[in-house]
Amino acid sequence: MGIRERSQDTFWVTTGLYPQEFVITFQALMNINTVRIQSFNVRKITVGRSVSNEPTEFELLREKDVESTDGQLQEEEIHCGGNLTAQHLKFTIQSGYDHFATIHQVHVDGNAVHS
Repeated sequence: MGIRERSQDTFWVTTGLYPQEFVITFQALMNINTVRIQSFNVRKITVGRSVSNEPTEFELLREKDVESTDGQLQEEEIHCGGNLTAQHLKFTIQSGYDHFATIHQVHVDGNAVHS
């Protein structure tokens, strides 16, 4: 898949139709501070969260229009303020600048919620 790897040589690629989505599941409920996304050819992306045990009942967090970077990787940062909790994050690529778009890295900065 490539999203979790740190190599620039691996990435997740769409199959040519939009929307395309992927879900990241954490081992525990997390307080989310920041989400950083490295992508290519993404025009619009939405990020949702779920606090359920299963990856269901997603609530929209952000919708971002991503600028074209003329052949370079796109870098987007979403600030969540640290008071946002999530067990799952769903990323939906709504549209792209071409038939295919890629996600090279997703970095989530946060801490596990301790009960």
